[in-house]
Amino acid sequence: MNNERQVLFSWSGGKDSSLALHEIQKNQKYEITALITTVTADYDRVSMHGLRTSLLEEQARNLDIPLQKVLISKNASNDEYESKFNEVLLKYKESGISQVVFGDLFLEEIKQYREDLLQKIDMECVFPIWKRDTTKLAYEFIDLGFKAITVCVDSEVLGEEFAGREFNEQFLNDLPEGIDPCGENGEFHTFVYDGPIFNKNINKKLGEIVLRDERFYYCDILPV
Repeated sequence: MNNERQVLFSWSGGKDSSLALHEIQKNQKYEITALITTVTADYDRVSMHGLRTSLLEEQARNLDIPLQKVLISKNASNDEYESKFNEVLLKYKESGISQVVFGDLFLEEIKQYREDLLQKIDMECVFPIWKRDTTKLAYEFIDLGFKAITVCVDSEVLGEEFAGREFNEQFLNDLPEGIDPCGENGEFHTFVYDGPIFNKNINKKLGEIVLRDERFYYCDILPV
């Protein structure tokens, strides 16, 4: 394997990550060495998304890509996150890997943050779906045969009824005006359980929906 083609992939388990991975896999230029996912160790769940790590691990198995967790504590500071993240990246950099793929869409400040963070350790970012039209991208996700469930919604912009829903055309039609169809502003997060990048469908069932931090509705997805 050519080290110049090897990249790491920042994987959240959600829709945008899946689309970015699908795009990268079409590009003969890159080979993905590992998925990098930030996990809150105290809860054993994917940070921000709240997804159980058992389902994260199932995704990685069905993708046939090794999973590398970045473990942070609950209420971790930004300094802790950056330190733990870069610590993991440096391990791979020693083997000649210099690029990390992200599924960001249009938030310039997030893109700049990631570029600045990786520049500190002389690594580069790759953004395969950057600036793609999010409405078209949302429908492309569905048309490609991906299937996802909303695992977290921001109660400041969406009601509890949007948590635990299938991400489909009806979901998009029901979104209030001003909500990005891909949830790029943090309106919602998803768990992808099927699609063209996976070897097979991930069996799951819906658990309870709870409000955390007096703001975010989380739908617990349970492995079957």
